[in-house]
Amino acid sequence: MAAAKQAALCATCLVDQVLPEIGVATVQLLRRAGWAVEFPQAQTCCGQPFFNSGFKQEAVDLAKRVVEIFEPYAAVVLPSGSCTAMIRVEYPHLLEPWPEWRERVLALAAKTFELSQFLTHQARWQPAPSAAAPNAAYHDSCHMCRLLQVRQEPRHLLRAVGCALGEMSEADRCCGFGGLFSLRLPEISNAMTAEKLRQADQTGAAVLVTADPGCLLQIRGLAAASGLRVEHLATVLEEATR
Repeated sequence: MAAAKQAALCATCLVDQVLPEIGVATVQLLRRAGWAVEFPQAQTCCGQPFFNSGFKQEAVDLAKRVVEIFEPYAAVVLPSGSCTAMIRVEYPHLLEPWPEWRERVLALAAKTFELSQFLTHQARWQPAPSAAAPNAAYHDSCHMCRLLQVRQEPRHLLRAVGCALGEMSEADRCCGFGGLFSLRLPEISNAMTAEKLRQADQTGAAVLVTADPGCLLQIRGLAAASGLRVEHLATVLEEATR
Protein backbone atom coordinates (compact mmCIF):
# COMPACT_ATOMS: atom_id res chain seq x y z
CA MET A 1 0.00 0.00 0.00
CA ALA A 2 1.37 3.41 -0.97
CA ALA A 3 2.19 5.78 1.87
CA ALA A 4 -0.29 8.60 2.43
CA LYS A 5 0.73 12.00 1.15
CA GLN A 6 1.51 14.51 3.89
CA ALA A 7 0.09 17.94 4.58
CA ALA A 8 0.80 20.30 7.45
CA LEU A 9 -2.08 21.79 9.41
CA CYS A 10 -1.82 25.49 10.19
CA ALA A 11 -4.52 25.63 12.83
CA THR A 12 -4.84 29.43 13.21
CA CYS A 13 -5.15 31.27 16.52
CA LEU A 14 -8.92 31.11 16.86
CA VAL A 15 -9.03 27.39 16.21
CA ASP A 16 -6.14 26.68 18.54
CA GLN A 17 -7.36 28.87 21.39
CA VAL A 18 -11.15 28.95 21.06
CA LEU A 19 -12.48 26.38 18.57
CA PRO A 20 -10.23 23.29 18.73
CA GLU A 21 -13.02 21.05 17.44
CA ILE A 22 -12.56 22.66 14.01
CA GLY A 23 -8.92 21.55 14.00
CA VAL A 24 -9.93 18.01 14.94
CA ALA A 25 -12.55 17.92 12.18
CA THR A 26 -10.02 19.25 9.66
CA VAL A 27 -7.55 16.50 10.50
CA GLN A 28 -10.26 13.84 10.20
CA LEU A 29 -11.32 15.14 6.79
CA LEU A 30 -7.78 15.25 5.44
CA ARG A 31 -7.22 11.68 6.60
CA ARG A 32 -10.44 10.54 4.94
CA ALA A 33 -9.20 12.18 1.76
CA GLY A 34 -6.04 10.05 1.93
CA TRP A 35 -3.58 12.49 3.46
CA ALA A 36 -1.43 12.14 6.54
CA VAL A 37 -1.41 15.26 8.68
CA GLU A 38 1.51 16.89 10.46
CA PHE A 39 1.08 19.57 13.13
CA PRO A 40 4.22 21.69 13.57
CA GLN A 41 4.28 22.47 17.28
CA ALA A 42 6.22 25.71 16.83
CA GLN A 43 3.47 27.42 14.83
CA THR A 44 2.02 30.69 16.08
CA CYS A 45 -0.10 33.52 14.66
CA CYS A 46 0.18 34.32 10.95
CA GLY A 47 0.47 38.01 11.84
CA GLN A 48 -2.79 39.22 10.36
CA PRO A 49 -3.94 41.17 13.48
CA PHE A 50 -0.64 43.10 13.45
CA PHE A 51 -0.87 43.60 9.69
CA ASN A 52 -4.43 44.95 9.83
CA SER A 53 -3.56 47.27 12.73
CA GLY A 54 -0.56 48.87 11.03
CA PHE A 55 2.16 47.12 13.07
CA LYS A 56 4.17 46.25 9.99
CA GLN A 57 7.43 45.14 11.60
CA GLU A 58 5.65 42.77 13.97
CA ALA A 59 3.72 41.33 11.02
CA VAL A 60 6.96 40.90 9.07
CA ASP A 61 8.60 39.07 11.98
CA LEU A 62 5.70 36.63 12.24
CA ALA A 63 5.54 36.13 8.47
CA LYS A 64 9.21 35.14 8.38
CA ARG A 65 8.62 32.73 11.27
CA VAL A 66 5.67 31.11 9.48
CA VAL A 67 7.75 30.68 6.33
CA GLU A 68 10.54 28.99 8.29
CA ILE A 69 8.15 26.65 10.11
CA PHE A 70 6.10 25.48 7.13
CA GLU A 71 8.55 25.48 4.23
CA PRO A 72 9.64 21.83 4.81
CA TYR A 73 6.12 20.54 4.04
CA ALA A 74 4.66 19.64 0.65
CA ALA A 75 1.33 21.31 1.39
CA VAL A 76 -0.12 23.54 4.10
CA VAL A 77 -3.85 23.52 4.88
CA LEU A 78 -5.83 26.01 6.96
CA PRO A 79 -9.48 25.89 8.10
CA SER A 80 -9.68 29.65 7.52
CA GLY A 81 -10.00 31.69 4.35
CA SER A 82 -8.78 34.78 6.20
CA CYS A 83 -5.47 33.34 7.37
CA THR A 84 -4.96 31.55 4.06
CA ALA A 85 -5.35 34.87 2.26
CA MET A 86 -2.78 36.41 4.59
CA ILE A 87 -0.18 33.82 3.58
CA ARG A 88 -1.05 33.48 -0.10
CA VAL A 89 -1.85 37.09 -0.96
CA GLU A 90 -0.33 39.41 1.64
CA TYR A 91 2.95 37.70 2.53
CA PRO A 92 4.57 38.24 -0.92
CA HIS A 93 3.85 41.98 -0.66
CA LEU A 94 4.79 42.19 3.01
CA LEU A 95 8.21 40.59 2.49
CA GLU A 96 8.93 42.24 -0.85
CA PRO A 97 11.58 44.61 0.64
CA TRP A 98 13.69 41.54 1.57
CA PRO A 99 14.85 39.93 -1.72
CA GLU A 100 16.41 36.99 0.14
CA TRP A 101 12.90 35.96 1.24
CA ARG A 102 11.23 36.28 -2.16
CA GLU A 103 11.56 32.70 -3.41
CA ARG A 104 10.82 31.25 0.00
CA VAL A 105 7.62 33.21 0.53
CA LEU A 106 6.38 32.59 -3.01
CA ALA A 107 6.99 28.86 -2.58
CA LEU A 108 4.98 28.83 0.65
CA ALA A 109 2.16 30.87 -0.87
CA ALA A 110 1.90 28.44 -3.79
CA LYS A 111 1.46 25.39 -1.56
CA THR A 112 -0.87 26.93 1.04
CA PHE A 113 -4.58 26.20 0.72
CA GLU A 114 -7.87 26.85 2.48
CA LEU A 115 -9.50 23.54 3.47
CA SER A 116 -12.28 23.38 0.87
CA GLN A 117 -9.85 24.52 -1.82
CA PHE A 118 -7.47 21.73 -0.87
CA LEU A 119 -10.08 18.98 -0.59
CA THR A 120 -11.59 19.91 -3.95
CA HIS A 121 -8.54 20.56 -6.12
CA GLN A 122 -5.53 18.90 -4.47
CA ALA A 123 -7.03 15.89 -2.68
CA ARG A 124 -9.96 15.58 -5.13
CA TRP A 125 -12.01 14.17 -2.30
CA GLN A 126 -15.26 12.50 -3.33
CA PRO A 127 -17.34 11.82 -0.21
CA ALA A 128 -20.48 9.71 -0.22
CA PRO A 129 -23.72 11.63 0.44
CA SER A 130 -25.39 11.17 3.81
CA ALA A 131 -29.12 11.22 4.48
CA ALA A 132 -28.31 12.85 7.83
CA ALA A 133 -26.72 15.92 6.24
CA PRO A 134 -28.64 19.08 7.24
CA ASN A 135 -30.34 21.71 5.12
CA ALA A 136 -27.82 24.52 5.04
CA ALA A 137 -27.05 28.03 3.90
CA TYR A 138 -23.47 29.09 3.19
CA HIS A 139 -21.93 32.44 4.14
CA ASP A 140 -19.10 33.66 1.87
CA SER A 141 -16.54 35.31 4.13
CA CYS A 142 -14.88 38.44 2.75
CA HIS A 143 -11.28 37.24 2.46
CA MET A 144 -12.36 33.85 1.16
CA CYS A 145 -14.42 35.05 -1.77
CA ARG A 146 -12.71 38.34 -2.57
CA LEU A 147 -9.00 37.65 -2.03
CA LEU A 148 -8.87 33.89 -2.60
CA GLN A 149 -11.73 33.77 -5.13
CA VAL A 150 -13.00 30.63 -3.40
CA ARG A 151 -16.78 30.52 -3.70
CA GLN A 152 -17.95 27.27 -5.24
CA GLU A 153 -15.65 24.81 -3.47
CA PRO A 154 -17.47 24.94 -0.10
CA ARG A 155 -20.84 24.66 -1.83
CA HIS A 156 -19.61 21.73 -3.91
CA LEU A 157 -18.48 19.86 -0.80
CA LEU A 158 -21.68 20.59 1.12
CA ARG A 159 -23.78 19.25 -1.74
CA ALA A 160 -21.46 16.27 -2.12
CA VAL A 161 -22.08 15.13 1.46
CA GLY A 162 -25.83 15.49 1.00
CA CYS A 163 -26.70 18.99 2.21
CA ALA A 164 -29.57 20.79 0.53
CA LEU A 165 -28.35 24.36 0.05
CA GLY A 166 -30.49 27.45 0.28
CA GLU A 167 -28.83 30.59 -1.05
CA MET A 168 -29.07 33.84 0.86
CA SER A 169 -29.90 36.93 -1.18
CA GLU A 170 -26.49 38.41 -0.28
CA ALA A 171 -24.35 35.42 0.63
CA ASP A 172 -21.15 37.47 0.28
CA ARG A 173 -22.37 40.39 2.41
CA CYS A 174 -19.97 40.93 5.34
CA CYS A 175 -21.13 39.30 8.58
CA GLY A 176 -19.84 42.23 10.64
CA PHE A 177 -16.75 40.58 12.11
CA GLY A 178 -13.91 42.21 10.20
CA GLY A 179 -11.37 41.34 12.88
CA LEU A 180 -10.87 44.42 15.04
CA PHE A 181 -13.77 46.17 13.29
CA SER A 182 -16.21 44.27 15.51
CA LEU A 183 -14.42 45.59 18.60
CA ARG A 184 -14.05 49.16 17.43
CA LEU A 185 -17.57 49.59 16.04
CA PRO A 186 -19.74 46.98 17.81
CA GLU A 187 -23.08 48.64 17.09
CA ILE A 188 -22.48 48.66 13.34
CA SER A 189 -20.92 45.20 13.48
CA ASN A 190 -23.88 43.68 15.30
CA ALA A 191 -26.37 45.31 12.94
CA MET A 192 -24.55 43.70 10.02
CA THR A 193 -24.68 40.34 11.79
CA ALA A 194 -28.41 40.71 12.43
CA GLU A 195 -28.97 41.24 8.70
CA LYS A 196 -26.91 38.15 7.90
CA LEU A 197 -29.03 36.11 10.30
CA ARG A 198 -32.23 37.52 8.83
CA GLN A 199 -31.21 36.46 5.34
CA ALA A 200 -30.13 33.02 6.55
CA ASP A 201 -33.45 32.52 8.28
CA GLN A 202 -35.29 33.31 5.04
CA THR A 203 -33.63 30.32 3.33
CA GLY A 204 -35.26 27.89 5.76
CA ALA A 205 -31.87 26.33 6.53
CA ALA A 206 -31.25 24.55 9.81
CA VAL A 207 -27.52 25.37 9.73
CA LEU A 208 -25.62 28.44 8.60
CA VAL A 209 -22.17 27.35 7.45
CA THR A 210 -19.00 29.42 7.13
CA ALA A 211 -15.39 28.52 6.41
CA ASP A 212 -13.91 31.25 8.60
CA PRO A 213 -13.65 30.88 12.39
CA GLY A 214 -13.90 34.65 12.91
CA CYS A 215 -17.21 34.82 11.06
CA LEU A 216 -18.38 31.78 13.01
CA LEU A 217 -17.75 33.45 16.37
CA GLN A 218 -19.35 36.71 15.26
CA ILE A 219 -22.53 35.14 13.87
CA ARG A 220 -22.86 32.52 16.58
CA GLY A 221 -22.67 35.24 19.22
CA LEU A 222 -25.96 36.71 18.02
CA ALA A 223 -27.65 33.55 16.75
CA ALA A 224 -28.84 32.06 20.04
CA ALA A 225 -32.20 33.82 19.95
CA SER A 226 -32.87 32.75 16.36
CA GLY A 227 -32.50 29.03 16.99
CA LEU A 228 -30.23 28.80 13.94
CA ARG A 229 -27.23 26.51 14.29
CA VAL A 230 -24.00 28.14 13.09
CA GLU A 231 -21.13 25.80 12.24
CA HIS A 232 -17.78 25.71 10.50
CA LEU A 233 -17.59 23.95 7.16
CA ALA A 234 -15.15 21.36 8.53
CA THR A 235 -17.53 20.40 11.34
CA VAL A 236 -20.51 19.92 9.02
CA LEU A 237 -18.50 17.89 6.50
CA GLU A 238 -16.94 15.74 9.21
CA GLU A 239 -20.26 14.95 10.89
CA ALA A 240 -21.85 14.02 7.55
CA THR A 241 -19.04 11.60 6.59
CA ARG A 242 -18.58 9.62 9.79
